Amino acid sequence: MPHRTLIFRALAMILSGLMIAALVPPFSFEILAWVCLIPLIIAVWTLKGKHRAKKGFIIGWLTGAISFGVQLSWLSTVSWLAPILLAAYLALFFGVFGAFAATIGNPWNRSEEISESPFRCLLTAFTHATFWAGLEFLRGWLFTGFGWNGLGVAFHDTLVISQAADLLGVTGLSLMLVFFQCVLVQVSHRLKKTATDGIRRPRWDFGVTALFVGMLIAYGLLRIAMESGKETIPLKALLIQLNIPHEGARQLWTAEQVHMGYEEETSAALEAIAKADEEKLKVAVTEGGEGEIGLSHPDWVVWPETALTGRIIRTDSGEWGSWQENLDTISRVREGGNFDLIYGVVEIQGEERDGGLYQKEDANIYNSIAIQNAAGDLEAYRKHHLVIFGETIPFVESIPLLKKIYEQQAGAEYNGSFAIGSSLDPLPVMLKGKDIGIIPAVCFEDTVPRLTRKFVRNGPQIIVNLTNDGWFKESPAAAQHFANARFRAIELRRPMLRCANSGVSAALDTIGSSSHPRTGKPQILANAHGSHFTRGSLLTELNIPVQPGFSLYALIGDWGILLLFFIGLVAAITLQKHKA
Repeated sequence: MPHRTLIFRALAMILSGLMIAALVPPFSFEILAWVCLIPLIIAVWTLKGKHRAKKGFIIGWLTGAISFGVQLSWLSTVSWLAPILLAAYLALFFGVFGAFAATIGNPWNRSEEISESPFRCLLTAFTHATFWAGLEFLRGWLFTGFGWNGLGVAFHDTLVISQAADLLGVTGLSLMLVFFQCVLVQVSHRLKKTATDGIRRPRWDFGVTALFVGMLIAYGLLRIAMESGKETIPLKALLIQLNIPHEGARQLWTAEQVHMGYEEETSAALEAIAKADEEKLKVAVTEGGEGEIGLSHPDWVVWPETALTGRIIRTDSGEWGSWQENLDTISRVREGGNFDLIYGVVEIQGEERDGGLYQKEDANIYNSIAIQNAAGDLEAYRKHHLVIFGETIPFVESIPLLKKIYEQQAGAEYNGSFAIGSSLDPLPVMLKGKDIGIIPAVCFEDTVPRLTRKFVRNGPQIIVNLTNDGWFKESPAAAQHFANARFRAIELRRPMLRCANSGVSAALDTIGSSSHPRTGKPQILANAHGSHFTRGSLLTELNIPVQPGFSLYALIGDWGILLLFFIGLVAAITLQKHKA
């Protein structure tokens, strides 16, 4: 019997681990989100005897290690060590859940009468769901956090269900999934006993759960309807993606190739748009049409993270200058018309001295977003959330071995860490004569909801993410990044533009849809084969609401999840004390 039990638990760990991994790209088997935890739950709830917490932790940790080992295998394109270490760390949160479910939360460790109560079934499901959600929040916060691929991300392509993310964030969807599966396991257990002894047992708890899921779907339909028909400001943005190859952190093009690439691709796209607009005008004149002609010249041209190789230097008061190669490239591109240019750039902290602009002594270096209008005025955002072992290495000064490990694994010299920006103000820009606020996000910052919500203000806003997933070559990293990022548009009810060097360049509206507002076609840059690993341009259209829709998550952030976590934990402890 112990041998058979061991095999069962091993299969349960493998099955749950693989199903959870299959929820996200490149698989995206969303249907598994409703059953993926069931093997794990049964494996830990059936633990008996001593050391249940330890056994539950091991079962949970191994499940998480399998899941994250598959999900994050793309990290091996940069370092063979990275997916092993990160999966081992993230699996700890699964382990803590396993220990909780095997002990304090375990409904099958109570008396028969209590464990078969529908009310206790719902309460048990609530305690497990809130505990899981609390752990998802914790892993997205602890040590700067890595909240990548929570269970709720499974619904990245299911807009009706994903709309509920504006309540408690995408973690709220994870909570719902754990709740549903815990109820399903308990009700199935009762049905099995009924089939054995013929004694009918109440099952209204499953009806309540089904009603709860139905309400979430109804809420999604309602929210989608509410987001349409609002007064908006139309935006046309031209996204440029060069797909510059990388070897780890090392860019494989020369500075000249990079600058010429942006100049050629942007100028060609602007020229094609100008010709199309000219044809529209000719047709309108020939046919004697009246009314407004829908011209396509972009309001914004957008380049990705650290697009140009030259740097900018900027004082804390806003005075700025730029490397000449940047100025030359931008000047030539501007011959294509009047637009605001948004681009990623390395920024150096400067100061005014002796009538000139100079680099500060021991100046901070920032990974920044710059917005430059046709008049030459520039605003910049300095990145907050740095990628550990990508943009910063903690304790590298006191532990030089970390520098050697980085250089060996990344294949590039370590030249010091970026500094962390301090401003949480949206970047101001004029669009159609109206003030627009840009919620900036560099690289993986669009997967950090607690950061993006800090930029939310009343009035028209849009999220702009500039990124470069080229480090990870043609792996699932870019698609997973996009799947996580699109929830920011839903959570905050702000549209989003994403421009990548290599990754997913796209436009999303306030319900997380990439559909063009007029044609309905996907606004995702891809080649003829549907791959987003391509060079090209994409002219996007978005409608920015003058008064964005209400979002509970924008108002309270993660405090809702934390409150439910503490309530659930207290409830679990209380249930355990009254188990007999």
